Amino acid sequence: MEEVTEGINNLQVSEPHKKNKIQVSNTKKPLFFYVNLAKRYMQQHNEVELSALGMAIATVVTIAEILKNNGLAVEKKIMTSTIDMKDESRGRPIQKAKIEIVLGKTENFDELMAAAAEEREIAVADGEEQS
Repeated sequence: MEEVTEGINNLQVSEPHKKNKIQVSNTKKPLFFYVNLAKRYMQQHNEVELSALGMAIATVVTIAEILKNNGLAVEKKIMTSTIDMKDESRGRPIQKAKIEIVLGKTENFDELMAAAAEEREIAVADGEEQS
């Protein structure tokens, strides 16, 4: 019985999937899919956590920079690490770089998003008038 108790005490439970976490791939979706998803998550949760492995790290940094340069986000935290993975083709362990960037809303996030929505509505209305 002691072994079972010890096993339970040593058990590491991974954190539950966060609702505001985006795991970015540079092969599955286009860049602006992730930019727009991050905006939506910031509207809902006030912050978003972007994470990526290996070659997708550059994509995460680009997404963060787009949001920051447009005045929508501020950096809260950046974490880098190396994780061990199993190489699918060779079956041997490999190490991959990992990055996690937590972004929060800027003070004028809501005004900027409202202005962008208004511009889209005007553009749609102009398009209907021309046809």
